[in-house]
Amino acid sequence: MSPVSEASVTPKVEITDEEIFAGHIGGKLSVETTAPLDSQRALSIAYTPGVAQVSRAIHADETLADRYTWTNRLVVVVSDGTAVLGLGDIGPRASLPVMEGKSALFKNFAGLNSIPLVLDTKDPDEIVETLVRLRPSFGAVNLEDISAPRCFEIERRVIEALDCPVMHDDQHGTAIVALAALRGAAKVQNRDITALRVVISGAGAAGVACANILLAAGIADVTVLDSKGIVSSDREDLGEIKADLAARTNPAGRSGGLVEALDGADVFLGVSAGTVPEEIIATMAPESIIFAMSNPDPEIHPDIAAKYAAIVATGRSDFPNQINNVLAFPGVFKGALDAGARRITEGMKLAAAEAILSVLGDELAVDKIVPSPLDPRVAPAVAAAVAQAAKDEGVA
Repeated sequence: MSPVSEASVTPKVEITDEEIFAGHIGGKLSVETTAPLDSQRALSIAYTPGVAQVSRAIHADETLADRYTWTNRLVVVVSDGTAVLGLGDIGPRASLPVMEGKSALFKNFAGLNSIPLVLDTKDPDEIVETLVRLRPSFGAVNLEDISAPRCFEIERRVIEALDCPVMHDDQHGTAIVALAALRGAAKVQNRDITALRVVISGAGAAGVACANILLAAGIADVTVLDSKGIVSSDREDLGEIKADLAARTNPAGRSGGLVEALDGADVFLGVSAGTVPEEIIATMAPESIIFAMSNPDPEIHPDIAAKYAAIVATGRSDFPNQINNVLAFPGVFKGALDAGARRITEGMKLAAAEAILSVLGDELAVDKIVPSPLDPRVAPAVAAAVAQAAKDEGVA
């Protein structure tokens, strides 16, 4: 199969620093009222004395807060600023522009109100306690840019502590879209996705979640690499998360590094800051699939990858097949909230991946294995599928 033609590639948009900073002056969010405040009567309804009646009613029956406040439709985007984009641990204040952007995406793509909460602590106990104490103020939690392995513990504990949807998007948003893209690639090639041999470069938040969702989707041969090589059961330097991963992956018992892992592999899925030499990519199986998702610098440049792979995807917008989390998280949270789900299950994530792919229909192609992040059909389709899965699994 020939590489994607230059004509199909979205041209790179040049943006100046002046434009970027001007676009962030005053932040990217504002609050708008939904009730009129243009008369004394309106003011008396929206605030005192009228509001006291609503407060009394909620005091008598707390479930009425869902009807008479914005709580049950409000997503908080929570970060401690320890793993922001490719910038690393830059702290809560510097992370705020990213969290504001995430909240803006929730509003734009799913119509959900969202506010950023950046916490000036790295202590998991304090993060969990803060969210428990703030629980009356929101309906769902999007954890964001929290470093591994702390992110796994924090997500698990917040899910256990709260009775509302919680998801760490760096993990599961990435995994959902990666699975959707892999299903699309396999469908284009008329291949059985469960028969593919997949290599994941990166054993952090995204890598672990990608491995988990691919295993849940029925792919048996998944191998994961960290900075020291293949995550295998014979290694004695693995923490709890990686040891568990080693027990469930690498069925052939491979050891070594990239060279050993990629030899004859069908799929490379990169979610690390590393690079992959061209000569190693060349050893992959014929008609291979490469998802070089590190941003802004993919593990291998798409033009080089296309010399050997039948299908190439990246996290960038200036190449075809952009694997972007915005295809997943707005619809996932909307669907969960629509269904009144108490949590987000593995089945809901699998349903989201299927829904993303279903949007394409006959548009599916080598250079279009997932929809555009701007496709307005995606979020409603994902929301509907997630809500149905929540009902089917009994968490609604």
